[in-house]
Amino acid sequence: MSIPDPREEIVEYLPQMRAFARSLTRNPAHADDLVQDALLKAWGSIDKFRAGTNMRAWLFTILRNTFYSNHRKAAREVEDTDGDLTASLSEKPAHDGRLAFRDFAEAFAELSDEQREVLILVGASGFSYHEAAEMCDVAVGTVKSRANRGRARLTELMGLNDEDSLELTDQTTLAVMSATKVAAA
Repeated sequence: MSIPDPREEIVEYLPQMRAFARSLTRNPAHADDLVQDALLKAWGSIDKFRAGTNMRAWLFTILRNTFYSNHRKAAREVEDTDGDLTASLSEKPAHDGRLAFRDFAEAFAELSDEQREVLILVGASGFSYHEAAEMCDVAVGTVKSRANRGRARLTELMGLNDEDSLELTDQTTLAVMSATKVAAA
């Protein structure tokens, strides 16, 4: 005598699963989706079903767990029926930042050692002009002058105007280019 395929037994419980799903969701369309999701999970895991155990209980457990998993997931989601929220989300393409950064790196390499050193310390590393002056063993005015000349030279090498903005994905590079760094005197 051959053992019957448990998949054949699943069909017997569809009406009961739909009724249970409707009681959970209170929406016929959502209930049908829930039953379908539960059936897909059951079908994919049929090898885990032990023959001779309660198929109905197994299916209802899958249905119930699927409902609560979906419910928890939905609690973390934001409904956006008209698409306004989605339209407000955007991300700058990463390749633009890499191309701009390559241009920046080439221009930065053409600066004098002193200008690069000061821009790294003040712009990228966040040290004050006073701290950078102490590290370089020069006057604060010298650090400010080197930073200003370095930024001006970078702007020139990169072909930027006063109205142009340098849009990079790298915040450190923006800090180096920023002429608005506040000096701590």
